[in-house]
Amino acid sequence: MDKKRCLNQAFVCFRSYVLLFLLTGPVFLPGCGVAMAQQTRQIEILHAESIEFDKAIGPNTQRLIGDVVFKHQEVTMNCDSAWFYASTNSLDAFGHIHIRQSDTLNLYGDLLRYEGNTRMARMRNNVRLIDNQTVLTTNSLDYDLKSSVGFYTGKGKITNGDNVLESERGYYFTRTKNFHFSRNVLITNPDYTINADTLRYNTVSRIAYFHGPTKIVSDSNTIYCENGWYDTQFDKAQFNRNAFLSSGKQWITGDSMYYDRRAGFGKAIANVSVFDSVQKVLLKGQYGEYTERPQNAMLTDSALFIQISGQDSLFVHADTLRSVEDTVAQTKTLFAYYKVKIYKSDMQAKCDSLTYSTADSTFRMYGTPVLWSDENQLTSTFIEIRTRSNRPYRIDLYQTAFIASREDSSKFNQIRGKNMTGYIDEDGKLFRIDVTGNGQSVYYTKDGPDIVGVNSAESTDMVIYLKDRKVQRIVLLTKPSGTIYPPGQAPEEELILKGFSWLEKFRPRTKDDIFFW
Repeated sequence: MDKKRCLNQAFVCFRSYVLLFLLTGPVFLPGCGVAMAQQTRQIEILHAESIEFDKAIGPNTQRLIGDVVFKHQEVTMNCDSAWFYASTNSLDAFGHIHIRQSDTLNLYGDLLRYEGNTRMARMRNNVRLIDNQTVLTTNSLDYDLKSSVGFYTGKGKITNGDNVLESERGYYFTRTKNFHFSRNVLITNPDYTINADTLRYNTVSRIAYFHGPTKIVSDSNTIYCENGWYDTQFDKAQFNRNAFLSSGKQWITGDSMYYDRRAGFGKAIANVSVFDSVQKVLLKGQYGEYTERPQNAMLTDSALFIQISGQDSLFVHADTLRSVEDTVAQTKTLFAYYKVKIYKSDMQAKCDSLTYSTADSTFRMYGTPVLWSDENQLTSTFIEIRTRSNRPYRIDLYQTAFIASREDSSKFNQIRGKNMTGYIDEDGKLFRIDVTGNGQSVYYTKDGPDIVGVNSAESTDMVIYLKDRKVQRIVLLTKPSGTIYPPGQAPEEELILKGFSWLEKFRPRTKDDIFFW
């Protein structure tokens, strides 16, 4: 069979030579064993079952039929039939076309126009480009064999490992193994889908690079960005420019975000926000970290906690904010430390550290806490602020509780006790304070704008009633004793209770003041 095949090939080559000789004079057919001049780089005919020539069709034109094989430089082309145009060094191929370049790249299709001088192959209908484990399918592909670059404009689909990539336009650079996609780009993976405007994908590293609006959707979260990359092999990513990650009832944003899908971990840099839509809580900072399972978050650098409540939200600033989820109880605890300051229109506070639990909606303040409510300053060793519907309704002060308010530049109303409980009305006003244990008070009585006396009293327990932001009356409950002094006659040592300190200079007057310690 081999001997017969060789004889047949020699006959075909000889007949081609004779036909061309009759038209153009001597030519050299490299496939027949005659070397051509190197500078012509002519397409070679390696095999055909038959060759036909019709002068009416065109000079130097041959019709090749049956198991046709061409060779051009390092490229081999197979097809069912072809027209070969020797004068232009080009060909049209039909049926079962197969182009091989190198050991790994194969190009298939039904129709081919190939220009030997430019080395441009224009493949049409049922086009497949296979490069190692990468398969590109489309209906129209222009492939430059010289630069090893392919281009399609009529939709294409690429399969690479677990990833299927689709777009309306695309370039493939086989030397660098890079695809450049544009217009309605879609990556489908068993775990997620990626929709993008413009995307670059490397088939070796399996990293997708985004250039323009991009959306990544999975069962666990949704991600949006306008620049960045995604490692589809190891599920790690970097998102830039308007980066946004939504997971269940929470989302996180930042100028730049890193994300590890397998670990369920992300971190963000610059203008970071974490929002809980259930608790109506927003965390902000310049650096943040986030885990999906459990849903924990940490923010620092201008860290800010906002408890959203209509037009009067509560703002908390600290060096570091940390939100920790209890997956069993389905509750969260916020830890704020250090240098904590709080601002709300009707309440402000300062302490070293703070916690807030969604289990009981309570703020707990540690480290010389101070609380301001209207004209009143509240201090103690430890303070709890209980909230309902994101509004405070009760304040508990433990261990050396102290309440003070300024009467004038040198006079202060003061109430001291072991523990205290303050009650806040629906308008956010402190209207009652219960003192339990070792109660003491210094209270200035007035007749209109004039001070008419000062009341120095002691009682184990007492109740203070407030109206219009001021102390209205004090009820002494257990073992009461006291003295009312006319103006200017009270001993100096009885006008200032032990432990009194006026801390107005630390009080934040606006939400921006909480960033200044």
